[in-house]
Amino acid sequence: MQGIGTIVPLILMFVLFYFLLIRPQQKRQKAVSQMQNDLKKGDKIITIGGLHGFIESIDEGKAVIKVGDGTRLTFDRNAIREVTDAGEGNVNLSK
Repeated sequence: MQGIGTIVPLILMFVLFYFLLIRPQQKRQKAVSQMQNDLKKGDKIITIGGLHGFIESIDEGKAVIKVGDGTRLTFDRNAIREVTDAGEGNVNLSK
């Protein structure tokens, strides 16, 4: 009977960790993966380094991002943190 009394708190801690730490992290990973799969030309994005720009072209692993002065930068697709404005945005940023 005393063995069950020591196992129950351990099980409760595992359940608590699962719902407070593991499950929310899995949801975040799924949302980021979905966002990166839905990227398309013209999306206004922010990279993990804080660079703002528009996706000019995208393939399986890379994205070419056009920034404010017309410079084109190639980034790994996983370096895109968020999409701020989805859709066929204004890709023509030349002055």
